[in-house]
Amino acid sequence: MPTTTLHLRSECKPMEHRSALTPRTTKQLLEAGYKVNVERSPERIFEDSEFEAVGATLVPEGSWPSAPADHLIIGLKELPEEDCMIIPPLKDPCLLNSHLTVPLHHTHIQFAHCYKGQSNWEEVLSRFPTGSGTLYDLEFLNDENGRRVAAFGYHAGYAGAAIAVMVWAWQLDPATKSRPFPSIDYYKNEADLVAKVKRSLEEGMKYTSSMPRMMVMGALGRCGSGALGLCKAIGLPDSSMVKWDLAETSQRPGPYEEIVESDIFVNCIYLSKPIPPFVNRETLSSTKRKLSVVCDVSCDTTNPHNPIPIYDICTTFEKPTVPVKVDRDPPLSVISIDHLPSLLPREASQDFSDALLPSLLKLNNRKQERVWQQAEDLFREKVAGLSAKWKQGQAFLGGAVVPTGRP
Repeated sequence: MPTTTLHLRSECKPMEHRSALTPRTTKQLLEAGYKVNVERSPERIFEDSEFEAVGATLVPEGSWPSAPADHLIIGLKELPEEDCMIIPPLKDPCLLNSHLTVPLHHTHIQFAHCYKGQSNWEEVLSRFPTGSGTLYDLEFLNDENGRRVAAFGYHAGYAGAAIAVMVWAWQLDPATKSRPFPSIDYYKNEADLVAKVKRSLEEGMKYTSSMPRMMVMGALGRCGSGALGLCKAIGLPDSSMVKWDLAETSQRPGPYEEIVESDIFVNCIYLSKPIPPFVNRETLSSTKRKLSVVCDVSCDTTNPHNPIPIYDICTTFEKPTVPVKVDRDPPLSVISIDHLPSLLPREASQDFSDALLPSLLKLNNRKQERVWQQAEDLFREKVAGLSAKWKQGQAFLGGAVVPTGRP
């Protein structure tokens, strides 16, 4: 069987220091007979030399577009348009228009954020069949029980709750409450982050008589467990944590007054279908509102069924919050950073890559292995659902619409 080559690309999203592969998992792949090329990266939490030391081949940053077509390109976050290959010569150059996107020619393993009706999902997805490429979306690699084989959920919840407590304290301080919360850099380890959040909690307590009440929606999942883990790490008592999951939300539809009566709301659900909103602008007018910080870890900002329809933009580590207009104090801010685990890039990468490794070790037989078969079937199903203008664009570029089902 020919050697399978994995090409680890350098992430290009600002403040993205995580990695789909670590030196440890790279070493295990190499020992199993895979070839691993690793792009040099100035941002990755792991040094280039750590990969080189275990036997990986270092290649230039951003070199993946020119890699041989049979190399599998692995990364985490979605690819920006300008970082992709040049459009090949068109059959009819007059057909180049705004409906065409830069094609992708490889098999990509990454989070693409285009399977749940997100904004511009067709532009993102159509690039793969246009270039005869394939997408194995990391969000939809599932085990036999339908559970994701690898996820960043725990560290997403952990980081989101941490930032939420820091913002809560910032907005209580008369000296800072009128200014936007400042930019955030990543932490080398959990201990450093916990120490910082503890200091923020102590500062906030100077201006209030009680610990913040934090409500976690989706408390039983990976993400919710991470948020609660942060609460315990900083010494927030159990009486200050409101833990909701399906058992609570199934009793009655939202909106929920319990949210606005909490100081901090951390949303950790996995949105798979339309649901009533958890909170809306009407509930924010309640005289019982204490809510001052919403951390939407799920970050379904562009999803038409976003259950927190009080904001409409993603925030960033550079600008972590967006204000929500309210009639009275306390001020209200939303955190909607879509790569929260990058706040703790080393631990998050290690946990994720370790969980992903068993599936990666099956890539040699991906046409027969269930986890990769299902991912490819889903890709083909989603491509078949592209609207006519995007299918037409594929034909213009000489690509082919991928039919439903494997050939």
